[in-house]
Amino acid sequence: MLNLVLFGPPGAGKGTQSDLLKNKYELVHISTGDVFRGLDPNSDLAKLAKSYADEGNLVPDEITIKILESEVQKHSNIKGVIYDGFPRTTAQAEALDTFLTSKGTEVSMMLSLVVPEEELKKRLLARAEVSGRADDADPDIIQNRIDTYNSSTAPVAAFYKAQGKLKEVKGVGSIEDIFERLCSAIDS
Repeated sequence: MLNLVLFGPPGAGKGTQSDLLKNKYELVHISTGDVFRGLDPNSDLAKLAKSYADEGNLVPDEITIKILESEVQKHSNIKGVIYDGFPRTTAQAEALDTFLTSKGTEVSMMLSLVVPEEELKKRLLARAEVSGRADDADPDIIQNRIDTYNSSTAPVAAFYKAQGKLKEVKGVGSIEDIFERLCSAIDS
């Protein structure tokens, strides 16, 4: 089973590339952001998750892990999963490893999209105009999201690097060029 962790800061192109990879490799795409946004907005869990996300902060590990596990359980007889936006902390990476081991599989690799910070900011502001996402429109929230990524999420790459599963991919260029680089990393 092919289990990919697509990794990178906000605005790196994880969602765009996940859709392409999902189709090419016939994977189930699980985006924690989409899962959180898809929760019943009146539920306590959605309100709690939203209170963290609205400030550009990470939802606590125990909440994220429970939601992710229930999302994965919805699918059976699949070729693999692409995890988009998860894990975001080393504790989540360890929990994912434990969960996948219990299912007789493991993370195949982490594909880390490397994009300069100024490019991320441009992409997020442009996305805000199209998507209407408030967290993409406020420069202070964007900076907080990038800072949170750098302090809390980026260390997850070291976790997978220690396992020999980290593949860094240049995340600048056309969507097609980035996709080709990702496919080369997967197929190698």
